[in-house]
Amino acid sequence: MTVIKTALVGSYAQPEWLIDREALRHRLPARIIGNDMWRVEPDRLEEAMNDAVLSVLKDQEVAGLDIVTDGEVRRESYSAPFANAPEGIDRNRVETLIGRAGLPNKVPLISGPLKRVASVHVDDVKFLRANTDKTIKITIPGPFTLSQLAVSEYYKTPRDVAMAYADCLNEEIHDLFAAGADVVQFDEPYLQARYDEAKSYGAEAITRAFKGVKGTTALHVCFGYAAMVADKSANGYSCLPLIEGIEVNQVSIEAAQPELDLAAALNSLPSKTIILGVINLGDETPETPELVAERLRKALEIIPPERIIAAPDCGLKYLPRESARGKLKALVEGTRIVNAEL
Repeated sequence: MTVIKTALVGSYAQPEWLIDREALRHRLPARIIGNDMWRVEPDRLEEAMNDAVLSVLKDQEVAGLDIVTDGEVRRESYSAPFANAPEGIDRNRVETLIGRAGLPNKVPLISGPLKRVASVHVDDVKFLRANTDKTIKITIPGPFTLSQLAVSEYYKTPRDVAMAYADCLNEEIHDLFAAGADVVQFDEPYLQARYDEAKSYGAEAITRAFKGVKGTTALHVCFGYAAMVADKSANGYSCLPLIEGIEVNQVSIEAAQPELDLAAALNSLPSKTIILGVINLGDETPETPELVAERLRKALEIIPPERIIAAPDCGLKYLPRESARGKLKALVEGTRIVNAEL
């Protein structure tokens, strides 16, 4: 019997024929729509992206994952498609901010009121739903993180930006569930990185975005991609008690690479299903199934199996494809070992 399910957090290793992975490894994708990393000509890009989704979906199904995503393979940056979609984004100018990794990053400039004029990811959900019978998850950036990755000439405060993005996201989430999504996940890494602001208005913005939503919701809170952030503290999740107060079903946390203080983290989230990171993305070598099982057993000392979904720490975007496949295989096989013991 499958008690502990397995899932991706969100992103997966994009095919080499689709994206310039050498460029990807050496700089953060811009938070604007740049289209400068794709290897495919614009008039063939949509077909190529569809093929890429089918390719990464097959990797997940061959590995035996219970919950699958489109691997975010259509995106240079996880946040850019939604961040730049609303009316109110200046289409002619961009700004630069220093990101959480300490590097300059091009970001959207808001010059008017944000208004969602069309869905951003509904077609992605429909394509994924049409090509698998598995439980599917779509991942989108959360309103707090979006507010930290934009500059506004129109709104007076970052809080105002977060609330405006929250209203746009609320409309999007309803449409994503209507299109066939089983789980909708917000990626909110800045909850961990900027706790004071998160406490001031971040949780409020997320609650606003989820208002009236009926469906399984998730919140991914990470330290950042391992390729960009190597130093991760075992005690770095001061935001978790704040997250416990947000009405969200699942919370995704990193536990493998930072060797997280599991008791402190899991006891901070007593009402949530935990998408538990048991795959270290700071090392390209795939774990053994036994190591994955050992990491899961440690969590089982604290919370019951029905509250655990086994997953990588974060997205697999920066891993070589062979490494990503190996880690997925270890994830599933290690989880099966533990499920057989329950």
